[in-house]
Order: sequence, then structure tokens, then C-alpha cells
Amino acid sequence: MNSILKSISYIFHPLIMPLLGVLFYFYKSPRYIQEDIIKAKLVSLFILTVILPILLYFLLKTLGKVQSMYLSSTKERIIPLILNCFVILIIIQRIITPSQIIELYFFFVGILISTLACLILAILKFKASIHMIAVSGLFAFFTILSVHFSININGTLALLAIISGAVATSRLHLNAHTYVELIMGVFVGGIPQLILVPYWL
Repeated sequence: MNSILKSISYIFHPLIMPLLGVLFYFYKSPRYIQEDIIKAKLVSLFILTVILPILLYFLLKTLGKVQSMYLSSTKERIIPLILNCFVILIIIQRIITPSQIIELYFFFVGILISTLACLILAILKFKASIHMIAVSGLFAFFTILSVHFSININGTLALLAIISGAVATSRLHLNAHTYVELIMGVFVGGIPQLILVPYWL
């Protein structure tokens, strides 16, 4: 059981959540988007949201700025979160612009707001769960898309709810977070996505 709960934190790592949101959008969106554009966006986002953060993590670990990929202390979180903000800014300025795909643009704007909120909390020495921020933000985005496109994705939402519970259980089992930190993560991840709805729905 310990191995299963530990593996959940790896499988549903926050790094992959933005890319999952984009993949889901391209799969479910009724809008016609050229296949070569989709592939270019996915490759660019994979490099910026997965490969680049991993490389930056190893650089920071080499420099002694972080100890593990879970960023267990608030002090360790500050530099990675600042770097992540810059990465997201590049994405919304160069890769996903409002004139191209407005839904994904505001999805990433919401991610930026959540990241900034997490950064502020880290500076204030509060460790909100980044895992829960990522999964709750994704859940909110999927829910909004289902309304926006009038599509039935109840099965996907149910699965994501189960995944959210599994991630929360995993983080508690590993003593990575308290209940309060998990709940704060849910709010920090989900609320920005909901606040931005009037701008694109």
C-alpha cells in the first residue's frame, strides 16, 4: 500500500497537469484546429512545462537550492515557483495567445495566478499542496469546458474526482502535507479558474 500511495504522487505530478488540460481540450473541442498547429503547440508545451522544469530542478539541486523534487520546505519552493511564473508568462505570450485559443489562454492565466498565490504563501511560510493546486485547477477547467462546449464528460469528471482523492490520500500518507495545506491547495488551484470564467465563457 505504501508503494502504491507513493507512486500516485509521481504519476499525477503537478508538472503533467497543464499538458493534460491541453490534450483534453484538443480532444474534446468542437473547433477545427489544423493538425500541424496542434502538434506544434503540444511539442512546445511539453518542452516548456515538463522538460524545462526538470532541467531547472536538476540545476537547482546541483546548486544546493533544493533537496528533493517535492520541495518539502517553503524556502525551497520560492525559486522554482518564480521560475515557473516566467515559464507560464512565455507560454501565454508566445505559445497560447488569446487571439488563437482563448480557452487555453485563460487556463494558463489561471495557472499563473495559482502559481503566484502559492509563491506568496511560500514567502509567508505556508506550504499549500502544489499537487492539489494542479489537480483542482484541472478539475475546474474540465468542468467549465463541459459547460462551454455543452459536452457530457461526467465519466471524466468522476475519474478526476477519484484521482484528486487518491492524490490527497497519498500526500497525507507520506506526511507531505496537513489537511489545511491540502484544502488550501484545492482553493488556490480551483478558484482562479472559476474567477476567469466571465472573460471567456
